[in-house]
Amino acid sequence: MNGMAFILPPHSGASVYISIDVRLPARLPGVASFQGDIMFNRILVAVDASETSDLALQAAIGLASEQHASLRIVHVIDATNINNFGAEFIDQPAMLEGIARNGQSILGRAETAATAAGVAVETHLIQIETMNQRVSEAIANDAEAWPADLIVIGTHGRRGLTRLLLGSVAEGTARLAVKPVLLIPGK
Repeated sequence: MNGMAFILPPHSGASVYISIDVRLPARLPGVASFQGDIMFNRILVAVDASETSDLALQAAIGLASEQHASLRIVHVIDATNINNFGAEFIDQPAMLEGIARNGQSILGRAETAATAAGVAVETHLIQIETMNQRVSEAIANDAEAWPADLIVIGTHGRRGLTRLLLGSVAEGTARLAVKPVLLIPGK
């Protein structure tokens, strides 16, 4: 079933979470068409080069185009995880530089797609440098600081033990954000 979950965070004053199924327009497969009173001027989308992230990017581009909104594309790199690779055997600065280059490449491809659709776009590489910050927190904080009207993020739909072990950046973002979050399910 094609659809999207539109989550209003508990901090927004809404008393319930709202999930809506949206008909997908023929002109842009996988991108919802919101019509009516919903209006977003600043949309933030998080990307990570996964297929699900690409779906979220396409949805965000479609919404930004329809709403004549600005789009901010973010990618998060976690510099604290470099220590998990056996720090004594690697050149940490070189590894971090490579991870940052990869992140910039992901952002560049996403920016190209948004620009081709005629959307006003900016990109931002977020770097986590403290052990106590999570990716979802970094996304929610950036959305608040920018400030976004809507966060768009892909969700892999993991369940059970996989979800417990890997966690969910999308779920964490929806829980922490003070902005509405549009979750785009993977295929």
